[in-house]
Amino acid sequence: MFAIAPLEPRDLWLSFKCSPEEFAELVERPGIVPAPYLARAHWVSLETGTALTRAEIERLLRQAHHSVFAKLPKMVQTKMLRPRPSKARSDAGKR
Repeated sequence: MFAIAPLEPRDLWLSFKCSPEEFAELVERPGIVPAPYLARAHWVSLETGTALTRAEIERLLRQAHHSVFAKLPKMVQTKMLRPRPSKARSDAGKR
């Protein structure tokens, strides 16, 4: 898990994992707080969608995904990167 977004309106708009350095920088900015229950693992929460620019959010989410993916066992990484067979191919074998 690298990010959390509530499905219903809440006090927090988006939470995600970040590096210890970015955590320290981000929590100094208005509208960004340490994520409840996850701050010790360097997660931050955005109180609004305007706390960061879209480009910053995209970059930080990519970094969060990459850092979590890199910690997975190699076998799991390989399995996740393997292309899935298309539905058309799998249905063709049933005829």
